[in-house]
Amino acid sequence: MRVTQFTGPPSLTPVTCGMMRGVTGRLMLLDTASLYFRAYFGVPDSVRAPDGTPVNAVRGLLEFIDRLVKDHRPEHLVACMDADWRPHWRVELIPSYKAHRVAEERLAGPDEEEVPDTLSPQVPVIEAVLDALGIARVGVAGYEADDVIGTYTARATGPVDIVTGDRDLYQLVDDARGVRVLYPVKGVGTLNLVDEAALREKYGVDGGGYADLALLRGDPSDGLPGVPGIGEKTAAKLLAEFGDLAGIRAAVADPKAKLTPTQRKRLTEAGPYLAVAPKVVRVADDVPLPDTGTALPHGPRDAEALEALAARWGLGGSLRRLLATLAA
Repeated sequence: MRVTQFTGPPSLTPVTCGMMRGVTGRLMLLDTASLYFRAYFGVPDSVRAPDGTPVNAVRGLLEFIDRLVKDHRPEHLVACMDADWRPHWRVELIPSYKAHRVAEERLAGPDEEEVPDTLSPQVPVIEAVLDALGIARVGVAGYEADDVIGTYTARATGPVDIVTGDRDLYQLVDDARGVRVLYPVKGVGTLNLVDEAALREKYGVDGGGYADLALLRGDPSDGLPGVPGIGEKTAAKLLAEFGDLAGIRAAVADPKAKLTPTQRKRLTEAGPYLAVAPKVVRVADDVPLPDTGTALPHGPRDAEALEALAARWGLGGSLRRLLATLAA
């Protein structure tokens, strides 16, 4: 089944100057689709509404947020959304970008992503519940959730926790600014805390170098070809030797640089790809964010709407526990 990805609420109109309200204290940014996919596959589909409709992703996401708030005590929380999961400006640069995720037979209109049959009807329920709770939900036309996360991170004045199952966001890790990734291993009860030490141990790069590593190595899951013959270990060695992608490309042009003939040949042939890949792989940090409050709510924004949603979809203990946590 193919469904168009949902955009942010109409009330969240991006302001042309890209302002956001002042954020002080710990900010938690949710890669929302990543989390509700995990909830969908981690919670049995026997969890259903009174009419029999599966609500495992809805209830699972509420449980995730409850646990995250209890364990990490953010003062601000934003559910970041994919208003466009495959932006045209990225596809123009690298046509294969996420191409394999597009269903073979396209409907008229924008590209659509393959989504499990019983998950797609739960997405608008998730959005309605978040809105009624008063949890900021932000998606910006023409951008992925990663770009929204990147922009909030760039503008934050306090520590930032990014909750995602997508390693692409490792590029934002920055110990000096207190930016870390909380990567779910099993639900959200078990999280890998990814800081620069963890990145250096596993990949040999820090947060700033991860995007260069990823584009050199390539990523089949995102349709990024990478440089043929340059795997993760070789990419890490090249970055250690020459500093960053710009340094590697300068070395290719310098006959005295310490590159093997094979490496020089491969990197030269990949020149057109390397010229555009950084813009595709690096998350944007200049998205025109809506002027919306991000403070963690202590009670529902719309109690009547939330009560109706709870009854209609049988949200039960999952919602009650989250409300109790927010109130506390």
